[in-house]
Amino acid sequence: MTYPLGTRRGLATCASERGIFSVLALDHRQNLRHELRPDDPGSVGYKQLVEFKRAVVRALAPYASGTLLDPEIGAAPCIEDGSLPGRAGLIVAIEATGYLGPSTARISRVLDGWSVEKAKRMGASAAKLLVYYHPDAVNAAEQEQLVADVADQCRRFDLALFLEPLSFSLEEGQKLAGEERRRVVVETARRLGRIGGDILKAEFPYDSTVTDRARWGEACAELDEASALPWVLLSGGVDDATFEAQVEAACKAGASGVVVGRSVWAAAAKMTGPDRDRFLETTGRDRLRRLADLVEAVGQPWHGRSNHRTAPPTSGEGWYRDY
Repeated sequence: MTYPLGTRRGLATCASERGIFSVLALDHRQNLRHELRPDDPGSVGYKQLVEFKRAVVRALAPYASGTLLDPEIGAAPCIEDGSLPGRAGLIVAIEATGYLGPSTARISRVLDGWSVEKAKRMGASAAKLLVYYHPDAVNAAEQEQLVADVADQCRRFDLALFLEPLSFSLEEGQKLAGEERRRVVVETARRLGRIGGDILKAEFPYDSTVTDRARWGEACAELDEASALPWVLLSGGVDDATFEAQVEAACKAGASGVVVGRSVWAAAAKMTGPDRDRFLETTGRDRLRRLADLVEAVGQPWHGRSNHRTAPPTSGEGWYRDY
């Protein structure tokens, strides 16, 4: 796999100098409504969502290697008012929130009225596609085609793509757990990473029912071997202490960092005004800094994987004619 100029530049903008990701995730939409008002999420309006996102981004984005935002609520307001630092790497979500269809055959789709081209035009360093996926689901091929289509668009506009598969159970009302979750997460990485994308935003291979750290390490090593892409770990809403332990296991196995959201800022959603800002500027920053220090010390640079190489030099005389 090679990285053309725009893709390489975009990934470098979202990573540390060593090539490690400590990305702040705040592309939540419906989930954020539940965080802000669990008893009545439907009553949370646009202005309240924007206010919260601006507060989190102002407090935490300067301490992250990049920030993941959505086009509906977060990206434009945080750019317009300067909440997002001008030099910060910006990753913008492409998908619509949630899914269509039954819970055992979830259908992801691009947000209506949005596109990779528009993300590029607004100044994104990279795009992010969340896709619900189970390798044995009846609609797996259709979800794979969505990945291929978005990846093709990203290549067309030379925009890096973070690919985020979210697993689910094929049994109604159940969650993937234990060895079955590990199998699905690893096989998903194997299949989708060969279709498209530049960075895999992976779930931890085990759920909370498995606490054996040796099994964690083995599962993460299996995931690393299966993935054709450099990968980062998503937090999935677990508490900060659990996530730090998962991050260490993932990075020791070959992960290139983290994309972290609720594990850092969720508690602030229950606060308002000065209390919220104080939490973000103290506890939130401390959590993010600890994670950034951890992945910087243990993580594998995204451009250092043995199965990846950068594109051949393109800056010779007249290179731009064929770019």
